[in-house]
Amino acid sequence: MFDKTTKLQSIHGKILQYKSIWISDIHLGTRGCQADMVLEFIKYTRSENLYLVGDIVDGWALKNRWYWPQQHNDVIQKILRKARHGTRVFYIAGNHDEILRKFIPINLGNVEILNQLIYEALNGKKYWVIHGDQFDGIIRYAKWLSILGSVAYEALIAFNRYLNYFRRRFGKEYWSLSKYIKFKVKNAVKFISEFESLVVSSAKQKNAQGVICGHIHHPAMEKMKDIEYKNCGDWVENCTALVEHFNGNFELIHWLDKRKEISEDALIEEEFRQDQQEKIRVVS
Repeated sequence: MFDKTTKLQSIHGKILQYKSIWISDIHLGTRGCQADMVLEFIKYTRSENLYLVGDIVDGWALKNRWYWPQQHNDVIQKILRKARHGTRVFYIAGNHDEILRKFIPINLGNVEILNQLIYEALNGKKYWVIHGDQFDGIIRYAKWLSILGSVAYEALIAFNRYLNYFRRRFGKEYWSLSKYIKFKVKNAVKFISEFESLVVSSAKQKNAQGVICGHIHHPAMEKMKDIEYKNCGDWVENCTALVEHFNGNFELIHWLDKRKEISEDALIEEEFRQDQQEKIRVVS
């Protein structure tokens, strides 16, 4: 069985090419960050534009307890390397990396750091790109409660790691307990719905045809009030990214599923190569 611990092998010609990529809520500096999956995604994708839609580094967590393993440093280095080699990289500040907002706008290491921007897509539409914490009532009016919730969430993610360790031992695939609880709690579902409605209404006021955001760790692509709502998700629970293809179509990539496709394609190619070599040996 193919699971999250399986390592992808180098595959010639299997680099995924896109016009633009949006990723958010990596939460570097926390134990819940799936940095190994982020590094894999970076390795197997190329794009003209890369948008980091907030909460890339978790300043809240680092302020309480320092946690910065080599993989987290590698993520930063790989992103900066993309910026040096021609990818236009934009960093939209979020609430967990809000310290950046004190210096916006600024360019660091070929990375443009902003609060928001308008993206003109290949389909001719304009998309408002923003992290989304501005529409979170808890953060706006009771930040202390949001920080407390963040600590509780991190504890739940930590428990989830141990749970999935034992699931792997029994041959089970990765499963997110926090995601399951989120959709079982009525208030959480209501919060997501209200958040989406507020973001869409604001996008409409800005004369945008769509909005791209993160913040709530709930990847989605849907049309609401004639506005295209796109949430690129996170790299704690979902490992998702939003991409724009060169034909103008958008796609929400679930990396844990996509990496299976890559691995299966590689296996098919390897079997074909071995079969061809065997035929050559027989003919010889």
